[in-house]
Amino acid sequence: MRLVKETPADDNQETWLARERAHLSQVLYRYTPLVIEHAQGSYLYSVDGRRYLDFASGIAVTNLGHGHPDVLRAAHDQLDKLVHTSVVAHHEPAIELAERIAAVAPGKLDKVFFANSGAEAVEGAIKLARYTTGRSALIAFQGAFHGRTYGALSLTASKSYYRERYEPFLPGVYHAPYPYPYRNPSGPGEEATLTYVFDFIEEMLDTRVPPRNIAAFIVEPVLGEGGYVVPPAGFMPRLRKLCDQHGILLIADEVQSGYGRTGKMFACEHTAVVPDIMTLAKSIASGLPLSAVVASSKLMDQWEPAAHGSTFGGNPVSCAAGVATLEVFEREGILANAAEKGSELLRRLRQLQQTTAAIGEVRGLGLMVGVELVNPDGSPNKELQKKIRQVCLDSGMVVLSCGPHDNVLRLVPPLNISQAELDEGWEILDGAFQEVAA
Repeated sequence: MRLVKETPADDNQETWLARERAHLSQVLYRYTPLVIEHAQGSYLYSVDGRRYLDFASGIAVTNLGHGHPDVLRAAHDQLDKLVHTSVVAHHEPAIELAERIAAVAPGKLDKVFFANSGAEAVEGAIKLARYTTGRSALIAFQGAFHGRTYGALSLTASKSYYRERYEPFLPGVYHAPYPYPYRNPSGPGEEATLTYVFDFIEEMLDTRVPPRNIAAFIVEPVLGEGGYVVPPAGFMPRLRKLCDQHGILLIADEVQSGYGRTGKMFACEHTAVVPDIMTLAKSIASGLPLSAVVASSKLMDQWEPAAHGSTFGGNPVSCAAGVATLEVFEREGILANAAEKGSELLRRLRQLQQTTAAIGEVRGLGLMVGVELVNPDGSPNKELQKKIRQVCLDSGMVVLSCGPHDNVLRLVPPLNISQAELDEGWEILDGAFQEVAA
């Protein structure tokens, strides 16, 4: 059913993988062995001619699906006009995209610095926070993923092997527990979780790092790589209040949770919290490399010219795609579809949870959905995650995992997924659970 082309003997997946092993570094891990020839909409097509429903979206990058015609058209048109200027000159697409981001950003976050990746945006946010406050310390959260460059990796705490053999890291970085009600050490429930987290932070401020030394807290409004954990609703407002109390900046890392992934444009909007700095990347240009540091004019204008920079950041082609991406969001009702389809997926998963003991928790906002898999004693079940993902792959659907113990299924379909595609994905996923977890 999923065969779409005849594959020559010398153009199959194993041949391509052998060529890759010869010349591409193995350090770049892949979730699947697929070699993709092309993609369209919600589907990936391998060199072997198979079609796969994409519930990964390039890790929350292709939020409008693959090859949205309006985005491609904008990129193609820009390629014919201007591809690169670096810091030699100004160009229209960057100016227009900055205006559009300012228009949709929460509060008074109205100025933008463009870079290329989420890690670069985090590096920029670190520098902006330290530069403008004159303070050096940074507080991140356990389970956080902020990138792999040295500053960003110093903040990352989702898996220890990301940090293996790379010490020493950036000094002045501290970590607090992320509010994770399902596995809260002091007991279940949102209030107990918040008490545990903020008691830890208060003790940290009393014993290890005085508030006057802290430039910023950096937080994912919904934990990404760390397990797709949705914190209690009171977490972000309480963190905002704590920062205000001590003159500490609040950085919201919306690299994965932003741009409609949770059913709102930015995840921090679910709790009406406005950060001082926001980092964006992944889906900002529908697959082209682009990221952004967003802050208020009051803060950003303190960053003197040439205090930071980028050769390729704000590339004209990427920015043109970014403008088109926001236009599609508005024109096609992407946020409403993400909220509606996400609610439907969560409802079905929670029904499945009632008859599947291996599902410890179903959680998510919009189409940022995590399914935590457990053993009978409640411990993380990584092996079941592997089995379910493999059955899904064999059945024609790509699903990812996440979490410190890699026991959480990460469901990240395009935000414009159709009802028919959602039903197809559910049939495959439900079938996988029936096969290996019933």
